[in-house]
Parts: sequence; C-alpha cells; structure tokens
Amino acid sequence: MSDRKEFISSFYEQYDEDTRTLRSRHGQLEYATTMAYIHRYATRGSKILEVGAGTGRYSIALAKEGMDVTAVELVESNLAILKEHSQGIDNVCSFQGDATDLSRFMDNSFDVTLFFGPMYHLYEERDVHRAIDEAIRVTKPGGVMLFAFLSVYAIMYANYLNGDWKAGEEMNFTTDYRVRHFQEQLFTGYDITEFEDLFRDKPVEWITTAGVDGLLEPLENRSDFLITDEDFPRFAAWYLAFAEKRELLGASDHLLYICRKKAQ
Repeated sequence: MSDRKEFISSFYEQYDEDTRTLRSRHGQLEYATTMAYIHRYATRGSKILEVGAGTGRYSIALAKEGMDVTAVELVESNLAILKEHSQGIDNVCSFQGDATDLSRFMDNSFDVTLFFGPMYHLYEERDVHRAIDEAIRVTKPGGVMLFAFLSVYAIMYANYLNGDWKAGEEMNFTTDYRVRHFQEQLFTGYDITEFEDLFRDKPVEWITTAGVDGLLEPLENRSDFLITDEDFPRFAAWYLAFAEKRELLGASDHLLYICRKKAQ
C-alpha cells in the first residue's frame, strides 16, 4: 500500500483537485448528477461515510445539509485542504486512511457509504475486492453504497484522440483487447459489465448503474463547445433523465454503481 499511496500522492500534490468539479462543464455535471443520486438515498440526519473524500466537496456540502459525515482520504495534501474547509462544521470529521482498511469503523455503522475515488486507483484484484468488502462491512443492512468508477472507453475518447491513440491502446488494453489494470496507469478504467461483475457474489442488491458526466469531457475541447450559465441547469436536468441509459454508459467518463446491502 505504501508504494500505491506514494504513487497517487505524487500526482495529487501537483493537481488542483479542490476545483476539479467547478472549473469545467463536465466537472459541474459530474457534481450535479452525483449529488442528485446521493439525495435519493440520504437525508438530513443520515450517517454518511465518504471514502476517497478528496478535498471535501461532497462531504462538506452534505454536512451543511445536516447529515452526519465521516470523511476518509488517502492523500495527505487533499486531507489538509478538507480539514481547512471544514473548520467550524461540527458534523463532519475526517481521517487519513485507505479504502482497503476501514478497521477504525465498526460493522454496520453507516446509512450511506460513498466510494468516490478509491476505485480509480486500485489495480490488484485482491485490493479491489478488499475495498468493496470493507464498504459493505461498515454499511448498515439496508444501507446504500455508491461506488464511482471510470469507463475505459471514455478514457480513450477523452485522452487519446490527439495523435497518441497507440499509446492509449497499449496502456489500457492487451493485444487481444482485454482491459488492463496496473498501477502505472494512475487512473484505471473498466468495461461497465466488468465492474458490475465485481459485485456478483457480494451480499448486495444492485440498484442501478449511472453515468454522471456523459460525453462532455472530450466535447469540451472543441472550439465551438458552449453551454451557457442559463442553459446549464436545463442541460443537467435533461442529462439526469437519461443517466442510466445502458447504451450511453460507456461514453461517460465517471460512473456510479449503486447497490443496497442485503438484510442480515
């Protein structure tokens, strides 16, 4: 884990994670769609765990809505910003920690568990399943979990249609087009059904899989791209209506797998 932490931390120490969902339309859409899904399962007074909380954009917003929020973040520089932003907010507490080890928390502790970063940066199958199992363990029976993950196809469209397709293909696929996962990718992407299959033998009931930012990231690089401030709320509402369309999921960079812990 120390090697993975160092590798991930070295990236986020040079990256402005704090304004990521503010400075672009695809980031704004990701935030708006994700919050809409959170609000389907969490209300004032809900006990929330966010693992991979970054600089606290979701955790702090939910705490301000009256939820009891616990935030866990691997990267110490992100955690420092989270702590700074949450000063004076009594109903959010934050810890440095890794998604594969939530042993500080008791079984069946949280109404809603959010994994909004860890699955981007877990590469070994053992670690992936350990993180999922930990999320399930700390969630109450009947509680809901939201796991964010990346589409490998959207990664290709967003990052490698700039004359560097061969490098992207070699980074993300084997020669027979099977999806690859390894640490040096930094961000690892999934085929949609591949990610859903991770939960096949887990004690959860699938609720839905939704894309949260659609095609906006590659489109936003076009010189003629424009969504005005007046149009954006209408566009976000339109997008949310179709966020679960199976034929559109692979085009979305960020996605949510949403499930409920089975009653014991």
